[in-house]
Amino acid sequence: MTPPRRRAPLVGLLVGHTVSLTGNMLTLIALPLYVLAETGSPAATGLTGAVATAPVVLGGALGGVLVDRIGYRRASVLADVVSCLTVAAVPVLDATVGLPFWALLGLVFASGLLDTPGQTARNALLPEAATAAGVPLERAVGWYEATERGARLIGAPVAGLLVTALGALPVLAVDAVTFAVSALAVAVLVPRSLRPTEAAEATSGGYWHDLAAGVRFLAREPLLRALVLLVLVTNFFDATKSNVLLPVVADRELGGATAFGLLVGAMGGGALVGSLAFSVVGHRLPRRATFVTTFAVAGGPPFWALAAAPPLPWIVAVFAVSGFAAGAINPLVGALKLERVPAHMRARVYGVIGAGCWAGIPLGALAAGVAADRFGTTPTLLTVGGCYLLVVLTPLLGGPWRTMDRPAPTDQRQMTPTPAG
Repeated sequence: MTPPRRRAPLVGLLVGHTVSLTGNMLTLIALPLYVLAETGSPAATGLTGAVATAPVVLGGALGGVLVDRIGYRRASVLADVVSCLTVAAVPVLDATVGLPFWALLGLVFASGLLDTPGQTARNALLPEAATAAGVPLERAVGWYEATERGARLIGAPVAGLLVTALGALPVLAVDAVTFAVSALAVAVLVPRSLRPTEAAEATSGGYWHDLAAGVRFLAREPLLRALVLLVLVTNFFDATKSNVLLPVVADRELGGATAFGLLVGAMGGGALVGSLAFSVVGHRLPRRATFVTTFAVAGGPPFWALAAAPPLPWIVAVFAVSGFAAGAINPLVGALKLERVPAHMRARVYGVIGAGCWAGIPLGALAAGVAADRFGTTPTLLTVGGCYLLVVLTPLLGGPWRTMDRPAPTDQRQMTPTPAG
């Protein structure tokens, strides 16, 4: 049996990640509903979503090298502290001197700036924490991704109920508390000594030299390049739903915040079960077939269910099934990254990958707001759902996707140990 002290770093990362992402779910529900209530405009809601996600892209692109330099544990704690302060400022300013729309956008931007580096830092520590706890890597990745799904399962419905009962701004105050708890969990449970053995090599040059090294590494990895491009496009589509179309449909047709939270929670709950299932059997499944099948089920059906407008329980069921399929995607992608990226370059390469994957999200939020205003929500939902399906079938064409089931031999010498089984 693994001693509790050796399990503490993994527990700290999982707890910190869960609590921090639960707070993000509170903001995901509260913020668009607050903007809709104040402005009544899907376009303004889309603008807010774009401002909220643009710093995530910038932070991922530019923050990875800083995470490598200041240390993974310290970067995780610092990111949560900054998010706590900026999110807390929203209800405080609203209750005191007032909160004009431009100020809200500024705080939303500042809050998201370190969010991706903080998540990158926790992700980069995962292999060492798993090794210390005696847990196979792919299983630890499954648990780690399950925490995100669990955060959606818990945070989204609770946020919907809280917004209905208290209003949006008090929910943002609760969000600030969750960031403080996350920072405390990592600071207490993750020791300063936990770091990749090659971490000293991470800062061999200047900032831009190290950032360029991360970009060059990604450019030389055909599978990772193809993965980033596909996820960039699907995240564009997902942003149209989560940042604009879903809150608008929920507010206008499904009863408001409670339905919004229920649907996000249903998808998160299904994804939690899917992530846990993948952590048990994922290393036995063919990767490319699993990737395409789960992405196809997770992508288009939620859009089509919202467009068809059946009774709410049917939409909830579709979201839950799609979430179950989605639960396998991030653990599979996480295992691929950990296999191919050297330990001492994780943060900078993950930052570049994250920025590429997230780059479409601000544009998706803006485009959805404009499309919903001009064409209506139903045509937009049908169109995006169809495009989503076509995109996620592209790995079946072959090319670098054929290597998903065969880790590159040149990277085997640099990768952390793969899971048993």
